Amino acid sequence: MKSLRNSLVTSAPRSAILIRFAVGLIFFTQGILKFTDPQWGVLRFAKIGFPYPDFTAHFVGTFEIICGLLVIVGLLTRLASLPLLIINLTAIATTKIPELFRPEQGFWFMVSDGRTDFAMLTGILFLILVGAGPWAMDASILKKRELTDA
Repeated sequence: MKSLRNSLVTSAPRSAILIRFAVGLIFFTQGILKFTDPQWGVLRFAKIGFPYPDFTAHFVGTFEIICGLLVIVGLLTRLASLPLLIINLTAIATTKIPELFRPEQGFWFMVSDGRTDFAMLTGILFLILVGAGPWAMDASILKKRELTDA
């Protein structure tokens, strides 16, 4: 139970709600797109070269939807951010890094194309490091636990 308590503790300011909303909403909507638009789901995963693109797109989309919602409301934020970190790093490794080695693209193309991934990466790391902030379900749960433990 102490590890659960530690994952709920936050040193983030109230303004962390803005980071939570941005990170959560972007992942949530991207997850929905993986189910509703083949260009953003199955076809994209096939083009990148993932095995079983149908399964993989929906598997990733499910995590994006669930974890995105958890981040938006600030429930188990640090835990929910970990799968999003893995998804984000995988996206960078499979879609952005290869651009460095394409003659028609290169470094500056990759920098421009990767700006959203980089912004999401910094937002996720922020949430993992400092937590969800006081305007989150994590903080409410922690406060209730402390009141009942007192």
